[in-house]
Amino acid sequence: MSTSDTFAIAAHLHVLLRRKTGRVTDTEWMATNSDYAREIIRFAREKATTEELAELVPWVDKLEAAIPEMETPRSKTLFEAAAEALRNASSGEGNRYVGRLR
Repeated sequence: MSTSDTFAIAAHLHVLLRRKTGRVTDTEWMATNSDYAREIIRFAREKATTEELAELVPWVDKLEAAIPEMETPRSKTLFEAAAEALRNASSGEGNRYVGRLR
């Protein structure tokens, strides 16, 4: 499952939880942090049972299926690689004007 799919699932679940239970969640954190996702899954399943909100169940199942993807190490994005390269380049002696006033 792609990252954008996981974000879409988290966003849909966020909207449902907000409308049906009043619970506000962090969509980005839900899509990237497996511990947070598990807690939201637990909460949503509890609400689906106690308040008879069956429409939550398919989205909770999809989020649960995405958890293994969250736990696998991912490669750096182009932005992250460029930022790291700039940090490494600016720390060298050859670049004495980078990051300082002249």
